[in-house]
Amino acid sequence: MPDQIISQEGYDKLKEELEFLNTVKRREIAERIERAKELGDLSENAEYQEAKEAQAFNEGRVIELQNMLKNVTVVEDGNGGGKVSMGSKIKVLNKDTKKEREFTIVSFNQADPADGKISNESPLGTAFLDKKKGDEVIAQTPRGEMVYKILKVG
Repeated sequence: MPDQIISQEGYDKLKEELEFLNTVKRREIAERIERAKELGDLSENAEYQEAKEAQAFNEGRVIELQNMLKNVTVVEDGNGGGKVSMGSKIKVLNKDTKKEREFTIVSFNQADPADGKISNESPLGTAFLDKKKGDEVIAQTPRGEMVYKILKVG
C-alpha cells in the first residue's frame, strides 16, 4: 500500500489519539475489567463481557493507528508556489451552479466537508491539487462531473 500523504497537524492528531488509547483508555478498561471480576461468575457477567469487548476494540484501534502512522508521509502545509497543495485555502466557482465556495485542502483524518475542509484524497481534493488561480478543473464526484474555476489560492 503506498503511503498516504498527511499534514503535520493530521499526523499529530493521530499520535495524540494513539497516546490517549495507550494510556488513559487502557487504564480505564483495565479498571472496568477488575471491578467486573469482583462481581463473581464471569460466564454470566455482562459488565465483564462489555469491558472485554471495549478492550478488544481499543486494542484493534491501537494497531490500526500504529500501522497508519508507519504508512504516512508528512508534508508541510503551504502555498506550493501559487499552486494548490496540502493546507491551501482556495476559492472556487462552480461553473454549473454559479456558486462560489471556499475549501481548505487537508489530510484524510482532518476532512470535514461541511466546514469546507476537503481531503487531498477526495475527488475534489485530487482534482484541485497542483492547479493554480484561473485554472478550470473537472472533478468526478458522486453527483457526476463538476466543473470549477479556481478564483484564489492562499
